Amino acid sequence: MIAHKLIDDSRESAAPAERAERAGQNEPTEPTEPTDRMESREPSDHIDWRMDSFFTPGPDSRLASLPDGVINLTASIPQLQRLATAIRLRAVRMVAPAGLGYLGQALSAAEQYATVYGAALRPGTDRIICSPAHYVIAAYAAAAETGLLDEACLAGYGRDGAALEAIGTERSPVPDYTCGSLGQGLSAAAGFALADRLLGRPEARTFAFLSDGELQEGQVWEAALFAGHQRLSSLTVLLDANNSQVDGPVDSITTIEPVAAKWQAFGWQATDLDGHDLAALTHALAACTGADRPQVLICRTSTRQGLTCLPPDADGHFIKLPAELAAAAEAELTAELARYAA
Repeated sequence: MIAHKLIDDSRESAAPAERAERAGQNEPTEPTEPTDRMESREPSDHIDWRMDSFFTPGPDSRLASLPDGVINLTASIPQLQRLATAIRLRAVRMVAPAGLGYLGQALSAAEQYATVYGAALRPGTDRIICSPAHYVIAAYAAAAETGLLDEACLAGYGRDGAALEAIGTERSPVPDYTCGSLGQGLSAAAGFALADRLLGRPEARTFAFLSDGELQEGQVWEAALFAGHQRLSSLTVLLDANNSQVDGPVDSITTIEPVAAKWQAFGWQATDLDGHDLAALTHALAACTGADRPQVLICRTSTRQGLTCLPPDADGHFIKLPAELAAAAEAELTAELARYAA
C-alpha cells in the first residue's frame, strides 16, 4: 500500500516488536524479515496515524489489476470522467465549511488524479508523490473515491487537529511523500525511483504530481538533472500547468517557457497536452511504458474547469466559496455526476 502511514504486511509483522521495544518490554518476539519501506515517524499524541485508522479495504480498493512493470489503463474514459467529477465534488464539500480553500488545484488537476488513481496506480507496488502540498486535497478526494481512504475522514479536512491537513505534511495519509515547502517533491520521487532500482524492484513505478509554479524553484531542476542522468525510467511526472500561483499568473511572475524543451534538455521524455482531455492523458501515460528515461506530462489546465458557476474574478489559487456559491457548485457537480450514473 502507499504512504508511510499505509502499512504493508511486512510492517504489520514487525509492529509488535517495535511496540515492545518502545515500551521497554523484554519478551522474545518472532524474527521478522527486513522491509524496504521507510518507517513512519512516531504517532502524534492526539491523532492515530496508523494506516488502519484511514484505510478501509474493500472490493473497490484496487481499481487497476496490472501486470508487473506495465501501465495498462483498464478504466474506460466515461469511468475516468465520472471519477474526475467526483474528485471535484468531494473537493467542493471539503472546502465549503470554511468558505474558502484550495479548490482551484482540485479543479485543474482532477483528470490527472483520476487517471493515476483510477487506472494506473497499483497499491502496494507504486508510489505517489504530491510535491505542492496544497494539492493534497485532490489526493484525498481521489483516494476516498477509489476506496483507499475512509471517506468519513474528509469531513475534518483542514480543521485544527484533524488527520487531513489542508497543506500536507510528512504526517498526511495517502501520498508516499508530500512537502509543505514547494519544489521538494521531485527530489523525493527520484530517490524512490533510484531506491526501487537498487532494491531490484523493476515493476515499481513512481508518479509525481508537480505544479508549474514549482518550476521557479532551483531544487526542481537539480532533481530533474539527476533523474535524467540516472535514466530513471520508472519515474513519471504529471505537471499541472494551470498558470496560477499565489502572487498571480505564473507567466507574470517568472517566464518558465519553453517548459517541454527544458525537460528534454535535462534528458526527459516530455509530452505537452490538454490536461483535461482524458483520452490524451491515458494515451500519454500508457506511452510511458517501456520508456528508457523519466517522463513528464505537461498538463495544460484551468483552475475553473468543471464549475461554470464560479464568478469571473474567482482567485484560482485560493477560491472563496460562500454558502450560496458552495450550494451552486455542489448542485452543478451532482447533476454532472448523475449523467454518468444514467
